[in-house]
Amino acid sequence: MKKEAIQKDQIEPYFQKWDKLSKEIYQAHDEWNREMAQNLMEQGIALFEELMVKASDTDSEKLEFHEAYEAMPLNGLERFQFIKARPGQYACYVQLDELFKEVKKRLARLRVQK
Repeated sequence: MKKEAIQKDQIEPYFQKWDKLSKEIYQAHDEWNREMAQNLMEQGIALFEELMVKASDTDSEKLEFHEAYEAMPLNGLERFQFIKARPGQYACYVQLDELFKEVKKRLARLRVQK
C-alpha cells in the first residue's frame, strides 16, 4: 500500500468522478437506455480499476486477478469480474456503487492505521 497514494487529496477526485458518473448511470437505467448505461459503466469500471491500481503497491496498470490488493473489499475481485462481464446490467451498477463505497471506507481506515 502506498501511503501517499491513499491520502484523501489523492483519492477524493476518484470518488467525486464516481458520484457524477453514478447519477448519469442511474438516469440511463431509469430511461431504459441500456447502451448509454453500458458506456457509462465502462467508464466507471475503468475509474475503479485506476483507483485500485493507484492505491496499491503495484507496477501494473490494470487489476490483476492473481494479486492481492489491500484496499479491495471482501470478494472484491470476484465482484469486479462479474461487473466487467455484464456492464449493461443494473445489478452490476449497484455492485460497482457498493465497491466504491466499501473502498472509500477501507481507504479511510487504512489512512488512520498507517
